This record gives sequence, structure tokens and C-alpha cells, in this order.
Amino acid sequence: MRTLPESDDVRLREGLIAGSDECLAEAYDTHSSLVYGVALRMTGDRGTAEDITQDVFVELWTRPERFDPGRATLRGWLCLVARRRGIDWLRRRTTQASVHVVMPVPEPQCVEDHLLATAAAKEVRQAVAELPETHRRAVLLAYYDGLTYRQVAQALGIPEGTAKWRLRHALRLLGEHLTA
Repeated sequence: MRTLPESDDVRLREGLIAGSDECLAEAYDTHSSLVYGVALRMTGDRGTAEDITQDVFVELWTRPERFDPGRATLRGWLCLVARRRGIDWLRRRTTQASVHVVMPVPEPQCVEDHLLATAAAKEVRQAVAELPETHRRAVLLAYYDGLTYRQVAQALGIPEGTAKWRLRHALRLLGEHLTA
């Protein structure tokens, strides 16, 4: 732990809390390339790294009180937030890949394939309908409406961690139902 905060970090935090655009611009100009580098190293995807960089600075702008210059430098705090966002992205990608492997949707080749695909889709819809209401709403928002877990949390008015848990638990229930 640090004992003496850097004066620039204290000044920037105070300015951000006061809503100073100039302080945000200064923080961005000083640290955005480092945050982008951390995100790019974690994800290996330039577009995702740009999105993560934007998310990190949006969080700094909307919640500057989360940064405590007495505990870490602004540089270190921004890198930590970028790292966490990168981990979230990697976990989401892994989960999405496993869902696609578990439930591939082949292109129907003939009438029989079309009937089988229709039956499978009906079974998936039935399994989703049998989920508990809270889980079903989260699944419908995430997988039918294409929302991220953060957007699901906002739409349902619940914490992000709760949205993640509901989606993860719902997928586990669906997997158990469909493999039975």
C-alpha cells in the first residue's frame, strides 16, 4: 500500500468528482495508450481493446470516487480496471463458445433435417419456458435480445454479479434439461 498519494492523481480525482472535462481529457491523454495496451494484450483483439479502453474511462468519469489515490496511482487503478474488463471479456467469449459447441444449429439440408431442427428449437423454447421467471427474463434479454450481462443487469434493475449468476445458472439448468 502506498502512503503518500501523487499530487497529480489527487488533483485529477478531485476534478473528476467536480465534473471537470479537462481532468478527464488529461487522464485520457496520459493513460489511454497504456490502458489500450493492457486490454489488447489480454484480448488480442483491437476492437475489443478499444471498447475496453472506452469502458474504463467511462467508469472513471461516472464513478471517480472509486479511485483512491491513497491506495494506488491512477495509472495502476486504470490498468487494474482494464485487466478486470479483459478477464470479463475472455470469460464471456469462453462461455459463448461452449454454448455454441453444446447447441450447434446446423443448416437444414432436407425435409428430415428441417423437421429435426424445428423439433430441437421447440425443445429449447420449452426448456427456456420452464426456467424460473427471474432466470427466464435474464436469458431472454441476453440470448434473444442480444444484451450484455451489464445491460441485462440494468434492464432488470439488479447488480451485475446477480445478472451473471442468473445467466450462468440458467445455462446450467438448460444444459441439464436438454441432455436429459
